[in-house]
Amino acid sequence: MGAVHVRLREWRADDAPVVLRAFRAPDLRTQASWPVVTLKDASGWIAAWRGVGHAFAVTIEGPEGEQVVGNVAVSRLDDHDSGWVSYWVVPEARGRGIAAAATGELARWAFGELGLCRLELEHHVDNPASCRVATKAGFRPEGVERGERQEVERHVRLATDPPDRHLPGPVTGPPIAAFPAP
Repeated sequence: MGAVHVRLREWRADDAPVVLRAFRAPDLRTQASWPVVTLKDASGWIAAWRGVGHAFAVTIEGPEGEQVVGNVAVSRLDDHDSGWVSYWVVPEARGRGIAAAATGELARWAFGELGLCRLELEHHVDNPASCRVATKAGFRPEGVERGERQEVERHVRLATDPPDRHLPGPVTGPPIAAFPAP
Protein backbone atom coordinates (compact mmCIF):
# COMPACT_ATOMS: atom_id res chain seq x y z
CA MET A 1 0.00 0.00 0.00
CA GLY A 2 1.43 3.33 -1.04
CA ALA A 3 0.92 6.76 0.45
CA VAL A 4 -1.83 8.89 -1.01
CA HIS A 5 -1.54 12.67 -0.93
CA VAL A 6 -4.77 14.61 -0.59
CA ARG A 7 -4.98 17.88 -2.50
CA LEU A 8 -7.66 20.56 -2.74
CA ARG A 9 -8.47 22.46 -5.91
CA GLU A 10 -11.29 24.56 -7.31
CA TRP A 11 -14.22 22.66 -8.77
CA ARG A 12 -14.31 22.61 -12.60
CA ALA A 13 -17.22 22.15 -14.97
CA ASP A 14 -15.77 18.84 -16.18
CA ASP A 15 -16.08 17.46 -12.61
CA ALA A 16 -19.87 17.21 -12.99
CA PRO A 17 -19.84 13.42 -13.61
CA VAL A 18 -18.07 12.84 -10.28
CA VAL A 19 -20.59 15.07 -8.47
CA LEU A 20 -23.46 13.18 -10.10
CA ARG A 21 -22.01 9.80 -9.05
CA ALA A 22 -21.36 11.07 -5.52
CA PHE A 23 -24.93 12.25 -4.99
CA ARG A 24 -26.25 8.88 -6.14
CA ALA A 25 -24.88 7.36 -2.92
CA PRO A 26 -27.84 6.79 -0.57
CA ASP A 27 -26.30 8.77 2.30
CA LEU A 28 -25.46 11.76 0.07
CA ARG A 29 -28.75 12.04 -1.85
CA THR A 30 -30.22 14.49 0.64
CA GLN A 31 -27.03 16.47 1.28
CA ALA A 32 -27.46 18.88 -1.64
CA SER A 33 -29.90 21.79 -1.59
CA TRP A 34 -31.82 20.14 -4.45
CA PRO A 35 -31.83 16.64 -5.94
CA VAL A 36 -28.73 16.03 -8.07
CA VAL A 37 -30.01 13.46 -10.57
CA THR A 38 -28.69 14.72 -13.93
CA LEU A 39 -25.42 16.12 -15.23
CA LYS A 40 -27.14 19.49 -15.48
CA ASP A 41 -28.00 19.29 -11.76
CA ALA A 42 -24.38 18.39 -10.97
CA SER A 43 -23.10 21.31 -13.04
CA GLY A 44 -25.55 23.56 -11.20
CA TRP A 45 -24.27 22.27 -7.86
CA ILE A 46 -20.71 23.25 -8.84
CA ALA A 47 -21.80 26.67 -10.13
CA ALA A 48 -23.98 27.35 -7.07
CA TRP A 49 -20.92 27.67 -4.83
CA ARG A 50 -19.85 30.90 -6.52
CA GLY A 51 -20.53 33.80 -4.19
CA VAL A 52 -21.85 31.74 -1.27
CA GLY A 53 -18.75 30.04 0.02
CA HIS A 54 -15.56 28.29 -0.93
CA ALA A 55 -15.84 24.68 -2.06
CA PHE A 56 -12.94 22.55 -3.17
CA ALA A 57 -12.68 19.26 -4.98
CA VAL A 58 -10.68 16.78 -2.92
CA THR A 59 -8.27 14.93 -5.17
CA ILE A 60 -5.80 12.08 -4.94
CA GLU A 61 -3.48 10.54 -7.50
CA GLY A 62 -5.05 7.32 -8.71
CA PRO A 63 -4.10 4.69 -11.27
CA GLU A 64 -5.29 6.98 -14.07
CA GLY A 65 -3.96 10.28 -12.69
CA GLU A 66 -5.82 12.83 -10.60
CA GLN A 67 -9.11 11.56 -9.20
CA VAL A 68 -11.76 13.69 -7.52
CA VAL A 69 -12.91 11.77 -4.45
CA GLY A 70 -14.77 14.35 -2.39
CA ASN A 71 -15.64 17.89 -1.41
CA VAL A 72 -14.74 20.22 1.45
CA ALA A 73 -16.27 23.64 1.83
CA VAL A 74 -16.57 26.61 4.11
CA SER A 75 -19.71 28.72 3.83
CA ARG A 76 -22.00 30.96 5.87
CA LEU A 77 -19.12 33.36 6.52
CA ASP A 78 -20.21 36.02 8.97
CA ASP A 79 -19.14 39.36 10.44
CA HIS A 80 -17.52 37.56 13.38
CA ASP A 81 -14.98 35.84 11.10
CA SER A 82 -16.71 32.48 11.49
CA GLY A 83 -17.70 29.92 8.90
CA TRP A 84 -19.41 26.54 8.55
CA VAL A 85 -17.51 23.54 7.25
CA SER A 86 -18.95 20.66 5.27
CA TYR A 87 -17.38 17.63 3.65
CA TRP A 88 -18.16 14.43 1.81
CA VAL A 89 -16.16 11.62 0.22
CA VAL A 90 -17.36 9.18 -2.44
CA PRO A 91 -18.13 5.73 -0.98
CA GLU A 92 -15.23 4.09 -2.85
CA ALA A 93 -12.68 6.31 -1.05
CA ARG A 94 -14.04 6.25 2.50
CA GLY A 95 -12.26 4.86 5.52
CA ARG A 96 -8.77 6.01 4.49
CA GLY A 97 -8.50 9.34 6.33
CA ILE A 98 -9.17 11.39 3.20
CA ALA A 99 -12.03 13.43 4.69
CA ALA A 100 -10.06 14.25 7.87
CA ALA A 101 -6.95 15.24 5.92
CA ALA A 102 -8.97 17.40 3.51
CA THR A 103 -10.96 19.04 6.32
CA GLY A 104 -7.76 19.83 8.19
CA GLU A 105 -6.27 21.36 5.04
CA LEU A 106 -9.44 23.42 4.50
CA ALA A 107 -9.23 24.71 8.08
CA ARG A 108 -5.59 25.78 7.61
CA TRP A 109 -6.59 27.55 4.37
CA ALA A 110 -9.63 29.26 5.93
CA PHE A 111 -7.63 30.54 8.91
CA GLY A 112 -4.67 31.60 6.78
CA GLU A 113 -6.22 32.91 3.56
CA LEU A 114 -9.61 34.10 4.75
CA GLY A 115 -8.48 35.20 8.21
CA LEU A 116 -11.33 33.35 9.90
CA CYS A 117 -11.18 32.86 13.68
CA ARG A 118 -13.78 30.11 14.17
CA LEU A 119 -14.99 27.17 12.10
CA GLU A 120 -18.02 25.12 13.02
CA LEU A 121 -19.50 21.90 11.69
CA GLU A 122 -22.31 19.60 12.66
CA HIS A 123 -23.04 15.93 12.13
CA HIS A 124 -25.93 13.69 13.05
CA VAL A 125 -25.26 11.92 16.35
CA ASP A 126 -25.89 8.57 14.66
CA ASN A 127 -23.00 9.20 12.24
CA PRO A 128 -19.86 8.13 14.13
CA ALA A 129 -17.73 8.23 10.97
CA SER A 130 -18.43 11.94 10.52
CA CYS A 131 -17.65 12.51 14.19
CA ARG A 132 -14.25 10.82 13.71
CA VAL A 133 -13.55 13.07 10.70
CA ALA A 134 -14.32 16.19 12.73
CA THR A 135 -12.21 15.08 15.69
CA LYS A 136 -9.24 13.98 13.56
CA ALA A 137 -9.36 17.34 11.73
CA GLY A 138 -8.93 19.15 15.05
CA PHE A 139 -12.56 20.14 15.67
CA ARG A 140 -13.57 19.82 19.32
CA PRO A 141 -17.10 18.80 20.31
CA GLU A 142 -19.15 21.62 21.81
CA GLY A 143 -22.43 19.89 22.47
CA VAL A 144 -25.49 18.16 21.12
CA GLU A 145 -28.42 20.10 19.74
CA ARG A 146 -31.63 18.27 20.43
CA GLY A 147 -34.25 17.88 17.77
CA GLU A 148 -37.51 16.06 17.25
CA ARG A 149 -36.35 14.37 14.05
CA GLN A 150 -32.57 14.34 14.43
CA GLU A 151 -30.02 15.35 17.03
CA VAL A 152 -26.76 16.89 15.85
CA GLU A 153 -23.41 17.33 17.50
CA ARG A 154 -21.55 20.58 16.92
CA HIS A 155 -17.77 20.69 16.64
CA VAL A 156 -15.62 23.83 16.58
CA ARG A 157 -12.06 24.64 15.65
CA LEU A 158 -10.49 27.98 16.51
CA ALA A 159 -7.60 29.61 14.70
CA THR A 160 -5.77 29.61 18.05
CA ASP A 161 -6.18 25.85 18.61
CA PRO A 162 -2.96 23.83 18.53
CA PRO A 163 -1.70 22.68 15.12
CA ASP A 164 -2.92 19.40 13.69
CA ARG A 165 -0.28 17.22 15.29
CA HIS A 166 -2.66 14.26 15.28
CA LEU A 167 -3.74 14.63 11.65
CA PRO A 168 -2.52 11.97 9.30
CA GLY A 169 0.05 12.95 6.72
CA PRO A 170 -0.42 11.01 3.54
CA VAL A 171 -3.25 8.54 3.81
CA THR A 172 -2.56 4.97 2.82
CA GLY A 173 -4.41 2.28 1.03
CA PRO A 174 -4.63 0.57 -2.30
CA PRO A 175 -5.32 2.71 -5.35
CA ILE A 176 -8.97 3.47 -5.91
CA ALA A 177 -10.23 1.87 -9.08
CA ALA A 178 -11.56 4.20 -11.74
CA PHE A 179 -15.14 5.14 -10.96
CA PRO A 180 -17.87 3.66 -13.12
CA ALA A 181 -19.60 5.94 -15.62
CA PRO A 182 -22.65 7.81 -14.25
